[in-house]
Amino acid sequence: MAKALVVYATITGNNEDVADIITESFEDQGVEVDETEITMADVEDFKDVDICVVCPYTYDEGALPDEGLDFYDDLQEADLTGKVYGVAGSGDTFYADDYCKAVDLFGEAFEKAHATKGADNVHINLSPDEDDIKTLDRFVAKLIEKAAK
Repeated sequence: MAKALVVYATITGNNEDVADIITESFEDQGVEVDETEITMADVEDFKDVDICVVCPYTYDEGALPDEGLDFYDDLQEADLTGKVYGVAGSGDTFYADDYCKAVDLFGEAFEKAHATKGADNVHINLSPDEDDIKTLDRFVAKLIEKAAK
């Protein structure tokens, strides 16, 4: 059975909601999963699972979450060869070019860590709605499918 770890950073609670939806979807599909807030996580924890997920928020004009900066730096220097990753997060389209920028930056960090992309990055405007839940369920299904290969 595949194992997954979902790490999130949140200010408004939207990204915790995203993480909760992803975690529940993994559980519904029979994947053993843990969920943790980014300050309580260590990049090394990803070495103990098959599927790695980060749900970051984007602050101000495209900035990474302050509480996730060390995690981000460590992720870029890690070796996650053989691990499948996915990144999903909430943002606000009001910020135009900076909308969900942290999602894409964390995706790039996983690439530097030699992890395998399991699904396209998911950008959610504000709080996840019913359509977003369906998108996140498909995101999780793709991650599981990639990890099974």
